[in-house]
Amino acid sequence: MANVDRDRRVHVDRTDKRVHLQPSYEDDVGFGGYGAGSDFKSRGPSTNQILALIAGVPIGGTLLTLAGLTLAGSVIGLLVSIPLFLLFSPVIVPAALTIGLAVTGILASGLFGLTGLSSVSWVLNYLRGTSDTVPEQLDYAKRRMADAVGYAGMKGKEMGQYVQDKAHEARETEFTTETHEPGKARRLIS
Repeated sequence: MANVDRDRRVHVDRTDKRVHLQPSYEDDVGFGGYGAGSDFKSRGPSTNQILALIAGVPIGGTLLTLAGLTLAGSVIGLLVSIPLFLLFSPVIVPAALTIGLAVTGILASGLFGLTGLSSVSWVLNYLRGTSDTVPEQLDYAKRRMADAVGYAGMKGKEMGQYVQDKAHEARETEFTTETHEPGKARRLIS
């Protein structure tokens, strides 16, 4: 509980969780010693405050300018792309929903299967009496999840490289077609 002594010091009980308001005094106005008895001209800004102002104003101004330019560019890009979205929305929206639902379903089924298998495994180990302590199981699960994430990342990179190679091969494919003269072929390179 807060107790106010005659010399205006406040003693606070740190174990008390209630909110206490300090009494206001007429001669104690403001913060940081800028009350009625202090002199404003004798206390100027410190060197650190001046340096912070000198460094902060240009940096803050630059960042605000970049934020404004980014916002303006985003709005202009949105205004330009709205007609395209409206024109192609009968194709884009169902395709995006189908792909999103398919990916969500695949991920959910994998997570449900993993959860089910790990639950069955834990129950069997518990019934056999070979289960480890909970912290050891959590560490093991963390390691397995980290391995699974690393494996998925590696497979994703491999698939990306495969798709990139196939696209490169498709660009370099030569097409041959027959001309009107039998026995002669013309090569077209795309």
